Amino acid sequence: MFNYILGLFSNDLAIDLGTASTLIYVKGKGIVTNEPSVVAVKKDGKGKRVLAVGKEAKAMLGKTPGNIAAIRPLKDGVIADFEITEEMLKYFITKVHNRRLLVRPRIIIGVPSGITQVEMRAVRESAYSAGAGEVFLIEEPMAAAIGAGLPITEPSANMIVDIGGGTSEIAVISLAGIVVAKSLRIGGDKLDEAIAQHIKRKYNLSIGTGIAEKIKIERGLSLPDDEDETMEIKGSNLVTGIPTTLEISVNEIKKAMTEPINALVESIKQVLETTPPELAADMVDKGIVLAGGGALIKGLDVIIREETKLPVTIAEDPLTCVVKGAGKVLDEIKLLREVTIPAK
Repeated sequence: MFNYILGLFSNDLAIDLGTASTLIYVKGKGIVTNEPSVVAVKKDGKGKRVLAVGKEAKAMLGKTPGNIAAIRPLKDGVIADFEITEEMLKYFITKVHNRRLLVRPRIIIGVPSGITQVEMRAVRESAYSAGAGEVFLIEEPMAAAIGAGLPITEPSANMIVDIGGGTSEIAVISLAGIVVAKSLRIGGDKLDEAIAQHIKRKYNLSIGTGIAEKIKIERGLSLPDDEDETMEIKGSNLVTGIPTTLEISVNEIKKAMTEPINALVESIKQVLETTPPELAADMVDKGIVLAGGGALIKGLDVIIREETKLPVTIAEDPLTCVVKGAGKVLDEIKLLREVTIPAK
């Protein structure tokens, strides 16, 4: 009972600072924020002024007048705009954190496994500037594996593929450490771009990334049974400039995503090839666990299973694996020391 009461007043936060979405977990409360990583900024004579953050700002993407910009401050899983990221973090922390407490929050943030020292410093500094008292960083595949409930401290292979908006993280974990890992700058955003570019090239139809994302979510990677299905797409005709409705087969969507999906599958194979034989043997039975928003793309698990000949399972609630895993680490001091990246 005491621990429960303590949890209610705790100021510890776990943050999954993603390219597409930011999720925040508060110790004792669970996930309290899940909003798009988008900031709407108005430019005037006095500089930049933040108008909206999260869902409200995402609704403005592609629809703003000249003096207002809807910005995604993270690109490919890392900070592209330091100042705007800081403002976004401040907004989210203020929104979820009980400001009556005088103690500055202890924060753990998920970062890509391929992050550089410079990028790590930028994440830490953004968090401190946004009001953190202490900042820990955890590699996203490690956090995702913990959040997916994998036994990461045991001497056996745990393979996780975390497909986010900007990056895909592939890792084999054993004894609370990453044995082999690969970080790809390919994620949901690249798939959206691939769909938009394919439709533009083949049909002279311009569609926004929001519509491309909707197509990806609704149709995914078509399986042989549904390849004859068609769907309507609305966009702007590049020749006439007139808004147009086009009907295409769902198989076209699969073709559009072929290149980035192939790159992901090849990277999974490369990680498997460099995994020590003792751990590789474990994976024949345990297989691969998919996490992140990309895990929900229809048919992706089937393609990975066919290409690797290994069992492939989708984590329960894959979208929240990283933030839940980071949250669990906050509760266990011994694990916190083992799995977080040391500050340099």
